[in-house]
Amino acid sequence: MSTALVPGSFDPPTNGHIDVIARCSAVFDRVVVAILLNSTKKPLFTDEERLAMLATSCDPMGNVELTTFEGLLVDQAASIDADVIVKGLRAISDFDYELSMAQMNRNLSGIVTMFVATKPEFGYLSSSMVKEVSRLGGSVSGLVPPHVEEALKERTGS
Repeated sequence: MSTALVPGSFDPPTNGHIDVIARCSAVFDRVVVAILLNSTKKPLFTDEERLAMLATSCDPMGNVELTTFEGLLVDQAASIDADVIVKGLRAISDFDYELSMAQMNRNLSGIVTMFVATKPEFGYLSSSMVKEVSRLGGSVSGLVPPHVEEALKERTGS
């Protein structure tokens, strides 16, 4: 059984995130989506809210599990017996950053990181940008799943 680990902050989950997870779901037997709990960041949504949003989005994919983690990604990968870490890439700048992380993870534990290029229509999407657009009263329709759009409206008052 092959297991892929898809880590991220998912604050909030975007259609780009969901697309990468769905494509992993079609390739791997088991996909574990892991929300990084980073005490240095102030997320817009709680861990529980992000898990709930992802659960709704990933429900149709029968082989996706959700969890949270702190600490080293390689430790999380080992704890779930992951065969591979999967990272979505939007642009060459993502690759520059993610490549060094993938090499460090490989050095620390031997785990392989696979990169999945986003669909062109999601290439500009980031959770940070979505939050900013929502805070400023812009429409995030089509950028996030409808239930995430509603949660953003409630949270940002837009």
